[in-house]
Amino acid sequence: MSGKDAKPLRGNWMLQHPMYQLMKSLEVEDSEQLHAAFLVYMDLKEVRQWTDVSCVKHPELQVVLLEGKEKEETPTQSILPLPSHRSLSHKSIRQVLDRGFPVLLCAVASDSTLVYQRMTDGLVTPDPPAGPFQDVGRRQHRKRKQQR
Repeated sequence: MSGKDAKPLRGNWMLQHPMYQLMKSLEVEDSEQLHAAFLVYMDLKEVRQWTDVSCVKHPELQVVLLEGKEKEETPTQSILPLPSHRSLSHKSIRQVLDRGFPVLLCAVASDSTLVYQRMTDGLVTPDPPAGPFQDVGRRQHRKRKQQR
């Protein structure tokens, strides 16, 4: 490729992305959390094809929250992106849950791996396992143990 055909380097494309600029304008002091929020935004929009993804600043926590819909007909969800080494208090989780939307916590590792965890208000009974599972007779085993 000749020098005329080469495209000029534009620097870090992420810093020039309109959504990154919008997140930066929210004036969140934690640059690591801002970076995590942008990576989650890109995953939701480009990989998972979520709709109506936007960003808001949580004033008490001083973090960028994302809001979006998994599908057009589903309700809006809040996504809390955080670097994986960051800890959370019960109070901060409560503040996000109190916004009224279902909440996903997204832990962002230093290698950009994303792990999503659904947060709920209270305990939720898990769904029964799906598949061709059989009862292995644990109750009978316990009875036999007690009889010995």
